[in-house]
Amino acid sequence: RPIGSFIFLGPTGVGKTETARALAEFLFDDEDAMVRIDMSEYMERHAVARLIGAPPGYVGYEEGGQLTEKVRRRPYSVILFDEIEKAHQDVFNVFLQILDDGRLTDSQGRTVDFRNTVVIMTSNIGSHQILERSGGDWQETERIVLAELRRHFRPEFLNRVDDIIVFHPLGKEELHQIVGLQLERVRSMLAERGITVRFTDEALDFIASEGYDPAFGARPLKRAIQRLVQNPLAVRLLEGEFSEGDTLVVDVDNGQLQFREEVAAGATTA
Repeated sequence: RPIGSFIFLGPTGVGKTETARALAEFLFDDEDAMVRIDMSEYMERHAVARLIGAPPGYVGYEEGGQLTEKVRRRPYSVILFDEIEKAHQDVFNVFLQILDDGRLTDSQGRTVDFRNTVVIMTSNIGSHQILERSGGDWQETERIVLAELRRHFRPEFLNRVDDIIVFHPLGKEELHQIVGLQLERVRSMLAERGITVRFTDEALDFIASEGYDPAFGARPLKRAIQRLVQNPLAVRLLEGEFSEGDTLVVDVDNGQLQFREEVAAGATTA
């Protein structure tokens, strides 16, 4: 059997895919050690062949399957099946074999070993319940969501999964932390130009509030950072307002982000 198999449930933008990516980096020291399969591409019965490869005589027979080829080349990986509720029911026969036997035979007769993989499946089933009942009794919410999951999937499939994890909707505290992580990329890009940047707590709160939408989770944050931080900074860099060796402070003034050069302690102005 695989190292572990999990179903991640929760609304969009709460970090299900990011958790899988972080797990791949933690386990295999490589963020790219994640094989992502979008299950919305497998809504029809004949699409199952794309996972393990087309039968002999059909187009694409020599290419192998999209899943089996990736795992054969990279046996140590996290496999992410995204939005499994969209897949055709026949796809779950493939899942059963992976979860039960830890191997698949592709269309060319080669056995592909899944014993060194972690299988993660994500689903938005019950996400409306999580959002509607936000702030209420979490155990009751979890029970309702799991009941909805059991109505959608067959018992023999759910019985082979090691654990089902229900994600909480993101609160403002989590978004504040996510903003800090996202801004690390901005810091590293500026560091390549020899520029240091510091964000005040007020600036972090402002960006988090501008990018906060319970229905969409953390996804609007990326757009908010692009609009509020990256675009204005790019314009100022092109205009030569900041240069190598500068230290920038990003703060809030009159309901807007302000970018200013930090004056070193003890420095005097003429």
